[in-house]
Amino acid sequence: MQTLKLVAVSAGLSSPSSTRLLTDRLLQAARYRLAEQEYAVDVQVVELRDLAVDIANNFATGFPSGRLQDAIDTVTGADGVIAVTPVFTASYSGLFKSFFDLIDPAALTGTPVLIGATGGTARHSLVLDHALRPLFAYLRALVVPTAVYAASEDWGSGGDAYTEGLPSRITRAGNEFADTVAARPAGRVEDDEVVPFERQLADLRLD
Repeated sequence: MQTLKLVAVSAGLSSPSSTRLLTDRLLQAARYRLAEQEYAVDVQVVELRDLAVDIANNFATGFPSGRLQDAIDTVTGADGVIAVTPVFTASYSGLFKSFFDLIDPAALTGTPVLIGATGGTARHSLVLDHALRPLFAYLRALVVPTAVYAASEDWGSGGDAYTEGLPSRITRAGNEFADTVAARPAGRVEDDEVVPFERQLADLRLD
């Protein structure tokens, strides 16, 4: 049985936090879907709150601590990544952005990513499209179509005839993410070899 490694990055600052709760719900939905397809799943959660000082020190010194490097390696070595942030000033948190600033721009190439965010009001839901999607597009990740935003009023709400409730959105996003992870070819998507200009000139032959 093939084992797939899912890694979730949670940028919640409190304990417990709605950000971690949403992270766990998305992981659970993805695990259920993959179990239905008879995959074994290895799940790890990276709590950025515990790495805040290490991240700041990395920017000051240019060198990651051992546990920060372990977290980076865990994320970049995953078969799929779930990334969830609280909303601050209409965007992702500074801690969330700082962590992903430390990841090599090519390290998540082709990796399926499910994005999520939490906030106090539904007005911030556009953060998913104006901030998170562009960030992971820059990292060349494969962001699944459904993203999940959870406002305070969404918890415990089943939705109505016009709006899909939070549990349904979590299930749909988790299923899309799991299917994308399962369909991904084994191994990393590598960039085409870049041929140095000097070698291209050397390969030219006159008629």
